[in-house]
Amino acid sequence: MFQLTEPQKMIQQMMRQYVTKEIQPHVEAMEDGEVSCFDLARKMFKMLGAGAMAKPALEKLAKKREEGESGKVDITKLMAGDEGGGMGDDPMMMMLMVKEISRVSPGFAMSFGVSMALAGGAIVGKGTARQIREFGIPLMTLDKIGAWCLTEPGAGSDAFGSMKSTARPDGHGGYIINGTKTFITNGPVADIFLIYARLDRGQPAPERPVHTFILERGMKGLSTGKPFHKMGMKESPTSEVIMEDVKLEQKHLLGESEEKGSRQETKESLGTERSGVPAMCWGIIERCYEEAVKYAKERVQFNRPIADFQATQLKIYRMYMHLKNVENIVYRIAWMQQQGIRDISFINACKAFTSTAAVEVANEALQIFGGYGYMREYPIEKMYRDAKLLELGAGTTDINMLTCARNELSMI
Repeated sequence: MFQLTEPQKMIQQMMRQYVTKEIQPHVEAMEDGEVSCFDLARKMFKMLGAGAMAKPALEKLAKKREEGESGKVDITKLMAGDEGGGMGDDPMMMMLMVKEISRVSPGFAMSFGVSMALAGGAIVGKGTARQIREFGIPLMTLDKIGAWCLTEPGAGSDAFGSMKSTARPDGHGGYIINGTKTFITNGPVADIFLIYARLDRGQPAPERPVHTFILERGMKGLSTGKPFHKMGMKESPTSEVIMEDVKLEQKHLLGESEEKGSRQETKESLGTERSGVPAMCWGIIERCYEEAVKYAKERVQFNRPIADFQATQLKIYRMYMHLKNVENIVYRIAWMQQQGIRDISFINACKAFTSTAAVEVANEALQIFGGYGYMREYPIEKMYRDAKLLELGAGTTDINMLTCARNELSMI
């Protein structure tokens, strides 16, 4: 697949029009904290009819879990509803949706994706029928906001080895959880928190299995820090999440069973996150490229458009090269998802490549704009700030590259 089908083109055009009219005018207010991206996301979901399609399918999934059926869940197909044919029925449709939003607000796309794909997706994928109904459906329909909490103050790239958060059995079938998570997307506004912690039954720390726990805002001992002041992605609120002797019931253990730890589930969630980054990068790159080409034709110096100068032309070439490479990567990822193919090396390599490309393209565009590109009045300033986080989140670029190499060397 190297070009969009007619239905895909229609979705792209519809999303372009919607984002331009309904989201772009609010970007500055979202960055300043005056408007919530989730208020706009709910309005968008209503327009798409996504919640109405997803809820019956999730109810059906919960019933299957009650009957003992298990196995992996294809979230994209699930979101298409029982009849199929919706945006979720084709992974490329979702990629286009993320790309179009990221053209104007990458932070919106990130918060939206973390809440649904990571927090909601994990519960729907691994939760019991009760957990799907109580936590999964509200997240997947945007009735509630989710946060996915892995990173700790002393545990970034070494998320498992340095994890300090612990859950201790309380002797009555429940748990008491303590710890601190940081850099948590949606932390300040989330209703539901997926917390990764070591289950402490008295064994040495390295032998304690990692499990996932579902916490709810309002629980005694659960608090969130003040929103961090960030360089970019300001529409997406970020904070610490602190747990001090939070008491949990069995229903708050994802899957409601200690038989399996969460390492594999965490890796799958990271794979989902990393699979979504290229679509965000595509949106950033496409916007920067189009703005730079337009500006180069209009901006006159020495009685000539700066597009006439070779230095500008070389920058346009490099931007175009990255645009087409990233575009093709997204096509392939969508095809892989459609076919049910999971390739750790490819996803990590693509996440590293596309995030680096987004930063490079934003930088080239800013150079073409010169001083004007540094001003908030122009979109390049925002794209430049936002792009950098994609080299840091979902595993740093170095970690993505090492994961790819070590997988190819059969070291993981």
